[in-house]
Amino acid sequence: MSKPQRSFARESPEQRRQDLIDATLKIIGGNGFRAATVRSIAAQANVTLGLIRHYFTTKEDLITAAYEAHMAEMTRLALAPADDTTKSPKDRLRAVIHANLTPPVLSERNVTLWATFLAQIANEPEIQATHTRTYLHFRNRLETLIRETLIAENRTPTQTETQHLAVACNAIIDGLWMEGSTSKGALQKSTLADLALKNIGRMLEIDLGP
Repeated sequence: MSKPQRSFARESPEQRRQDLIDATLKIIGGNGFRAATVRSIAAQANVTLGLIRHYFTTKEDLITAAYEAHMAEMTRLALAPADDTTKSPKDRLRAVIHANLTPPVLSERNVTLWATFLAQIANEPEIQATHTRTYLHFRNRLETLIRETLIAENRTPTQTETQHLAVACNAIIDGLWMEGSTSKGALQKSTLADLALKNIGRMLEIDLGP
């Protein structure tokens, strides 16, 4: 017997839209990009096909919105410590590195979704645009933190220097994030953050500590 259609009467339009996005991410994360059909999304969210079309003109619009929401949440969690202006730039940089390499940012689900969407970049211009925008937002915030940290250490970095350092630091973080998210416990979570702090500190020529 099929489940009765879910009632959205008491939910706000924003919540209804988010529910459809969550259903899309669950399907893509569990069964891959091709499994995210309008019918399967409707079944996962327990709604009618018409309700999806009410909020999203096409399936591609829904999938792009799902990727946008996923990356926005990942970026928010990863950069949250950067907003704590009560701490020194170095402490905020340390905290951002730590946040990127510990749960909830570090998870098998997150890396699976990221890799699945990334594989569609060549065929989906909107996903490419979202990827580029979110990447640059994170890298630019990281660059700002690096510049502020170096200035606090009585150094005067050029814009080119801090940009190159941000690219290299982001590569270290991404590599360890993928390693930790897919290793299924082979590496202790604290080891990942310690490795990042050690190697990024060495690159910046400052002591970020373990």
